[in-house]
Amino acid sequence: MELPVVSETIQLAAYRPRAPQIVANGNGKATPGGFDESGYYQCYGDGSSVASRVSDALAGYDTLDAPPHYDFYANTEVYGRRRRFRPSLYQLHANPEDDSKPPMYEETTDGQIEKGDSSEEDEDEQKEPPPEPTRFGWVQGVMIRCMLNIWGVILYLRLPWITAQAGIGLTWAIILISSCITGITGLSTSAIATNGKVKGGGTYFLISRSLGPELGGSIGLIFAFANAVAVAMHTVGFAETVADLMRENGAVMVDRTNDIRIIGIITVTCLLGISMAGMAWESKAQVLFFIVIMVSFASYIVGTIIPATPEKQSKGFFSYKADIFATNFVPGWRGPDGNFFGMFSIFFPSATGILAGANISGDLRNPAVAIPRGTLLAIFWTTTSYIIISATIGSCMVRDASGNINDTLSSPSSGDNCVDIACQHGWDFSACIRNGTCTYGLSNYYQTLSMVSAFAPLITAGIFGATLSSALACLVSAPKVFQCLCKDKLYPVIGFFGKGYGKNDEPLRGYLLTYLIASCFVLIAELNTIAPIISNFFLCSYCLINFSCFHASITNSPGWRPSFRFYSKWLSLLCAVVCLVIMFLITWWAALIAFGVVFCLLGYTLYKKPAVNWGSSVQASSYNMALNHCVGLNRVEDHVKNYRPQCLVLTGPPSSRPVLVDLVSCFTKSLSLMMCANVVTPSGPSLSAVEHASSESHVKWLNRRNIKSFYRGVLAPDLRLGVNMLLQGAGLGRIKPNVLLLGFKKDWCSDPKAAHNYTGILHDAFDLQYGVCLLRMKEGLEVSQPLQAHVNPAFDGGRETSLSTDPEPQINTVFQKKQGKKTIDVYWLSDDGVLQQRWARCKVRVFVGGETEKKEVLALINKFRLGFHDVVSLRQIRLNEVLHDFSREAALIVITMPVGRRGVCPSTLYLAWLDFLSRDLRPPVLLVRGNQENVLTFYCQ
Repeated sequence: MELPVVSETIQLAAYRPRAPQIVANGNGKATPGGFDESGYYQCYGDGSSVASRVSDALAGYDTLDAPPHYDFYANTEVYGRRRRFRPSLYQLHANPEDDSKPPMYEETTDGQIEKGDSSEEDEDEQKEPPPEPTRFGWVQGVMIRCMLNIWGVILYLRLPWITAQAGIGLTWAIILISSCITGITGLSTSAIATNGKVKGGGTYFLISRSLGPELGGSIGLIFAFANAVAVAMHTVGFAETVADLMRENGAVMVDRTNDIRIIGIITVTCLLGISMAGMAWESKAQVLFFIVIMVSFASYIVGTIIPATPEKQSKGFFSYKADIFATNFVPGWRGPDGNFFGMFSIFFPSATGILAGANISGDLRNPAVAIPRGTLLAIFWTTTSYIIISATIGSCMVRDASGNINDTLSSPSSGDNCVDIACQHGWDFSACIRNGTCTYGLSNYYQTLSMVSAFAPLITAGIFGATLSSALACLVSAPKVFQCLCKDKLYPVIGFFGKGYGKNDEPLRGYLLTYLIASCFVLIAELNTIAPIISNFFLCSYCLINFSCFHASITNSPGWRPSFRFYSKWLSLLCAVVCLVIMFLITWWAALIAFGVVFCLLGYTLYKKPAVNWGSSVQASSYNMALNHCVGLNRVEDHVKNYRPQCLVLTGPPSSRPVLVDLVSCFTKSLSLMMCANVVTPSGPSLSAVEHASSESHVKWLNRRNIKSFYRGVLAPDLRLGVNMLLQGAGLGRIKPNVLLLGFKKDWCSDPKAAHNYTGILHDAFDLQYGVCLLRMKEGLEVSQPLQAHVNPAFDGGRETSLSTDPEPQINTVFQKKQGKKTIDVYWLSDDGVLQQRWARCKVRVFVGGETEKKEVLALINKFRLGFHDVVSLRQIRLNEVLHDFSREAALIVITMPVGRRGVCPSTLYLAWLDFLSRDLRPPVLLVRGNQENVLTFYCQ
């Protein structure tokens, strides 16, 4: 929504506090709060300046400061009301007599404020507010939705069978372990969900905004896929029940498997229609399903209390019996999946619906309240129901029964050959047990709850409600998560599915994609095959959610302030590890596939580096690690073997002298510190000068050029003072510059004062124990075309231009090109303690002046292990002529820089000396001077 247009001129009187009063608006109604908001924070449009109203703005002890307000921190706007802004720091402390136009407020929406006047006519022309989308509370939006998604197909069709396999005791263990995992994950989810405003995207939004786009994007894609497969799992459960009912009544279309496929595809298609009708219809359907399930539960409990009829006894039901409970309490493993983790992998998907509410976070009225309250209560009630059902069914029904009404014990003596607990209750199912032909009992009949129920059709209705509601919830969750992922543009191609429609921004294309994925898995038509597939995906999601909570807590980020306090970072870490271990214990190859997919997606995102910044805990961790290592260096003593050239490069804006940047980057790489420095010398304090010095555009230019360097800009009255500030204040602890590198000053003879300041900078560097390097190039240091960037002219005689917000171009320089098989000529004229220059693929030749013997220099260089190729001893040197003779084709010339005595050698004479030394040379010339301290050693200790 666009803001009302206002003029660029801000009146300080607009911030003057006024006494509260009731002011009627144009409709004759009092504004909320009892005062006129438009008068309290208005933007005048009369074009008057600050000075013209200063007496009114600063009368008495009035202050310009604004009291805290929600608008100052929110990114959203309220329809029909102008958004408030706090005054800028410049407006608070600037000289009130200054008639210059002040800047706009510190916080604006999107820079959409334009010139003009906001009048009552504008308000009359405003259209009706947009329709409000459907929003849900914590009961309907989270708790019921989560309970329905948890009460899925496993509850009705597999929990009795799991109880028969694992026994009541281990079934409770499976339920409690699953509930512990989901419960701790629920606590972690609640903590993350209450740490700021939660938007659409559910699990993906929570993980990505906590751990960053790399892990968030990969797990978001996997979680959306897992929900799509879960649609198939619940639909197959529904289709399996319908197919069994049809078979019992003699109605078969093809065969059981193909009947499940046909019914499943028809069901998914119907669910797609409900979901595409909108969240309001989907929510009403969920409430109806919830009522049906609760009625079916009541019917089941009543059925367990009613005395068993002979027909039910023939199918293994005997009502509550202590001996049946004792027998069923221990495991009775059967089949290839007959083990603890096999049963766990089948049951665990029934506990994975805890994120159904969080996945529609964008449709909740208050996600920070609804998600914790609804999710945790849903986990509690569903866990209780699972334990009750497994205990009751295990107390009432035997594992095997024939269903034959004639399989009663004919006489007490015939019970001697009976092999099952049913023998003690007058039934003999030994024959079918020995032959493996029993069709009823916990181990053989999936529709056990229907048989036990007081009214079987109610259980069938409950199965329909549980399976369809879970399928519908997953069918809605998957597109919502996927839509948020698409809108973040982390991966190519998928953006097509992120488009939303209607007032609820429904992802209709995402619904169709989920429908296609679900339909493909429905064709498997085997519930026990589909369930383990999604277990690993959900466990992987829960692992990362818990790790997100732990990581955000352990980094102590100032932005981690969840209002939900009932969580433990160590429990979150433990749960993350447990999820990881269980993944491999269930199916190790499926776990490897899941993590392989995660790492592939992670690698892609790391390679592409999407332009998003969500303030993740990974960023906070990076800061903590960097800070701890920097502090740790304070305990490390300096040693010559660990010397690194750490360079402070006087580039001005780095884009103005890319040659200096590229040269230093060649030998710092990622092995030592490089800091580009800019001294801005404004005529007076102004925000534009601050922008020149600290603009993020400089760092962005370095990043686009793949230069690993810091940037530091300072404001100073003159260049020398600014450089002195940098020499003494740049760096952190032991990570601070020890080499100053700047360009050679070409206009030394035309500006004696600037020449004096330039040599003063060199003396200041020597006083502070810096090494000094001067770079001179025949074509100059500045780029070939003028850049729109502020350049301090005193660095090397350049010119000053204006600042532009346009992206600054990337200019290629000689130091970015391959040098081939040239030479690097080092003229080591005097021993200053520094000799460390290299160039890839170039031979290094050393020229030495004075009376030194060549053998002695060669021996010394060999001890330094620098790999120099040749040494030339010159007893008498006419250096500039020698440079032309010997180094005409060199890639780089390095010369020991003479030092001029302070107070004895005039600045212009010293610069003339350096000028004649390096004049008219085609290769780049680097004048180097150490600080007379060793930085190389040939000793091992």
